[in-house]
Amino acid sequence: MSGVREVGEGSGPSSLDLLHPTLAHHVVNTLGWPGLRPLQREALAPILDGDDTILLAPTAGGKTEAALFPLLTAMAARTGEGLSLLYVCPIKALLNNLLPRVQAYAGWMGHTAELWHGDVTSAGRQRILRNRPDVLLTTPESLESMLVSTKVDHRAFFANLHGIVVDEVHAFAGDDRGWHLLAVLERLGRVAGRPVQRVGLSATVGNPDELLTWLQGARAGERPGQVIAPGVHLPRPGQAPEEPPPGEVELDHVGSLHNAAKVIAALHRGEKRLVFCDSRKYVEELGHALRELGVTTFLSHASLALDERRRAEAAFAEARDCVIVATSTLELGIDVGDLDRVIQINAPGSVASFLQRIGRTGRRAGGTRNCLFLAVDQSGLLDAAALLHLWGEHWVEPVVPTPEPRHIVAQQLLALCLQEPEVGERLWPEWWGDLEPFAQGAPIAAHLIREGFIDLDGGLMMIGPEAEKRFGHRHFMELTSVFTAPPQFTALHGRTEIGRVDPALLAADEKEEGPRRLLLAGRTWAVTWVDWRRQRCFVEPVEGGGGKAKWDSGGHLGSSHHLTRAVREVLLGADPKVRLTRRAVTALAKARDEHTDLVHPGGSVIVRGTGGDLRWWTWAGARANLTLAATLGRAADPKQQPGDASLRLNAELDPRTWAAVKEAAGERIVLPEVSVRALDGLKFNAALPKHLAERTLSARLADIEGARTLLEEPTRFLQP
Repeated sequence: MSGVREVGEGSGPSSLDLLHPTLAHHVVNTLGWPGLRPLQREALAPILDGDDTILLAPTAGGKTEAALFPLLTAMAARTGEGLSLLYVCPIKALLNNLLPRVQAYAGWMGHTAELWHGDVTSAGRQRILRNRPDVLLTTPESLESMLVSTKVDHRAFFANLHGIVVDEVHAFAGDDRGWHLLAVLERLGRVAGRPVQRVGLSATVGNPDELLTWLQGARAGERPGQVIAPGVHLPRPGQAPEEPPPGEVELDHVGSLHNAAKVIAALHRGEKRLVFCDSRKYVEELGHALRELGVTTFLSHASLALDERRRAEAAFAEARDCVIVATSTLELGIDVGDLDRVIQINAPGSVASFLQRIGRTGRRAGGTRNCLFLAVDQSGLLDAAALLHLWGEHWVEPVVPTPEPRHIVAQQLLALCLQEPEVGERLWPEWWGDLEPFAQGAPIAAHLIREGFIDLDGGLMMIGPEAEKRFGHRHFMELTSVFTAPPQFTALHGRTEIGRVDPALLAADEKEEGPRRLLLAGRTWAVTWVDWRRQRCFVEPVEGGGGKAKWDSGGHLGSSHHLTRAVREVLLGADPKVRLTRRAVTALAKARDEHTDLVHPGGSVIVRGTGGDLRWWTWAGARANLTLAATLGRAADPKQQPGDASLRLNAELDPRTWAAVKEAAGERIVLPEVSVRALDGLKFNAALPKHLAERTLSARLADIEGARTLLEEPTRFLQP
């Protein structure tokens, strides 16, 4: 048994000797490299030895090659034909971008690489099944589809599988797709008949040791594992793994999205600029405003049609003087080539996201990493200043897996019954071994059997009529995705799909005259007809403005505890260690003046307003405030949805009664209550007992540590 071992610079081989000679030849003569980078050198021996690994390096640090070169070398030493290596990414665009490079590397060794995801045609998939590639680039959802499909002989297809690379592993680990991926990997290992080596790639993570343990899943502690990070100071949890990258970081306050468009249009003409917005609505509105100003503009977000997104991705390689406006779809490791500038509207949701985004720049020799923050309102300014303050303190979020994923256990049990003709009622736990979520799987399995999701026949489990009814549409496609997406209507111009829109935009509004106008793909469209049954609308382009953009946020709860506490520090006078424009300095001074009575360096503040309203300014984040409201019971106003900064208290409280309430609350913290409507956002909740679905969602709404921090801090009680 071997634990986590951190490898530092200089501890590995210093030449190409460990690579297969053909691969080494191409590295020197085809790529023109004089040798390998430190990460690539250090990764050779442990990956060739079969160790599970996390490869940690800044963006564009050569992580893909660090994983593939030793894995291709190991592949050459093995017998057997067919699929040997999986390369999994969180987004299809990244897979599309990587395919030519992976095909080239595999081709040097006489191997093949193919792509399989939701956009690959049926004919393309059939070709892959007939001629199995040696390397397959795919998503976890596509792996699940292959395992449950009657058209795929999964035992034959995965018989020679030995390794998997998980790119942007931190993006998986922080949400339910991560648990889904780990569960699928356990099933793949059992189908292949061997442990499958796991290699995770990450550019930004505050707790790499814990991330490696998570990636190893049921085998953690049983197999050797290493964090490989040469030249990188590996942090304590919560501390950034590297010094803030040198470069140009600036914070400006422009006051509106229209002003942001004017600044972007005026600055850095002749350069390629990537602008990040953290909402699809902002992407559309900013993209339209830039085009109105005569700027060549491309858009990318999840609700745009595939062709529209591909145009934006192609712009990286083909255009020069242009602006690309995107959500986080272009944050992850897509090769952006000679990108000149990154601009951020307001702030991303995490320091890790900022590190990914600034890493898009400075890749050319002599280039400098850069990012310009444009705050369009006071809230955005404070969020940006807080995030940059944390970055300047060398802090980045630890990756924390989502708690209590019982719905993933239910989904996996149903998927296994589709995958296998016979599943023993008492033997199903063997498929996942000691993977954490499945330790409490027995009551979930019993519920699935009791409610008809799973049928029993002679002690064997098989898919039941209730599962057919709820998830059987289109060959159980619903079972392969772990997210519930809000309904959207497809917008069509003739036969061309433009994208998808929120149905609320299509409902008739008596106040509006003429056809409804949509803003989509950066253009204004008039809605000519709505097919409510098929969830489609038909549109025609129109000149001018007036188009609306809107999408359901999916129940986003707000900022994290650390980011909101950093806003408090900014209001108390902390300046981020970046260049502030005069407008930003002035706006920050105004914000601090307006919040003087709501922050205090000695603890939190309770303020009674002139109308008698009593509010606790915690600056703890929405989840901590939800937890505090539940814990305080009658001392909190029950008719509220707490925000990041504060929550309302019972107006009858005074300093004396508050002290008693706070002391009692500190003895037992309570999870937030869950509404029936909130349960609809938890996919597969229908396959769980109601009380377990509620407990799962309650755990996800809570921030117990954040709530405890506030209950332990002093509180000042201010009267008007």
